[in-house]
Amino acid sequence: MSVAIENFVKAIYKNGKRDNNDTKPGNIAKELGISNAAATDMAKNLAAKDLLKYQKYKPLKLTDNGTKMALSVIRKHRLWEALLFKLFDMSLHDIHREAELLEHQTSDLLAEKISEYLGNPKFDPHGDPIPNADGEITTSDTSISLSNANEGKSYTISRLMSDDKEFFDFCALNGLKYGNTLVVSKQFTNNKMTQILINNNTILLNQDFTSIIYVNENK
Repeated sequence: MSVAIENFVKAIYKNGKRDNNDTKPGNIAKELGISNAAATDMAKNLAAKDLLKYQKYKPLKLTDNGTKMALSVIRKHRLWEALLFKLFDMSLHDIHREAELLEHQTSDLLAEKISEYLGNPKFDPHGDPIPNADGEITTSDTSISLSNANEGKSYTISRLMSDDKEFFDFCALNGLKYGNTLVVSKQFTNNKMTQILINNNTILLNQDFTSIIYVNENK
């Protein structure tokens, strides 16, 4: 399959897992930087290949074949991220950018070799789960977005769901890393902002950040 097709099904899968669950062609087009017309044409083409279900004005839904393809690409992407992070201590943005290129050139055999070398990791450095060789995610996800976290509670950062360099630069400067602990000191619901305490520093985050930072409550 072409790079464009793999990226399209991957975008549908990932968008379907986010809070807004928006997999309409227009949103996928925005995600991939293509026109709405191109996204619609691609959706119709992939529906004919039994990779997704297409209905005009409706969200796109992957078939079993489409989901299998998406998870295969995601597995290779996240394994490369884990390998690059381990070997070269590259930034989260840089490992994502390189993995975007490498995922399409990686055989199943090489992916398995990378996984074995890394000790078959369950998560990548962003905290995203890595599917196994059968295209299954065997870990349970109980995390919530920081925007939905409760005041006065302590949380561990479980996922950073972005590919934006400025976002990762900000996170690195402020200790917002996978596995780090924070406390939600105040939720400003009307203004959609969250105040947190991390590493003895108080930070005020807007919803653009809190909607893509996922956490698990510390019991």
